Amino acid sequence: MFLERYLMPDFMTAHFSNVKPEMLTQAGIRGLICDIDNTLATYDDPDPPENVRRWCAEMTAAGVKIAFVSNNDAARVNRFNKPFGFPAFPDAKKPSVKGLARAMQAMGTDVTSTAVLGDQLLTDALAAKRAGLKAIIVPPIKDKKTLFFRFKRWLEQPYVNEYRRRHTLI
Repeated sequence: MFLERYLMPDFMTAHFSNVKPEMLTQAGIRGLICDIDNTLATYDDPDPPENVRRWCAEMTAAGVKIAFVSNNDAARVNRFNKPFGFPAFPDAKKPSVKGLARAMQAMGTDVTSTAVLGDQLLTDALAAKRAGLKAIIVPPIKDKKTLFFRFKRWLEQPYVNEYRRRHTLI
């Protein structure tokens, strides 16, 4: 299936904290491009929760570089990133790959050593696949209930189901 190539994640997990530095380094991943909203925190969390701070510290201590690429605005992304100082790219317009390319350049990584962590197949996974990167998908923490988001999740569901049929969650 044509769309499967672009929408099927490489890995799925129940929570971002299940992504461990050892797993990434074994896969040759030195840089992780992270979505923020509904991946690491809810839209209601203007600042990173303590579990996100610990996880990011664990990643960086293990030598995994992190960058934030978000479709949200600069005020949101910059405030969330303030405690970290990671490369951060707001208004990314994912599934555009431009923000991902800028993040890789800032981290000093390339397509062979970078993965994307996000909650949406139609933005995060699609952007990752278009850029030649591995896609790690988590379920949304607290999904929006608008008709648009419900429709997007409905479109994604067959690919989520197929992934689960073929693979186990990490």
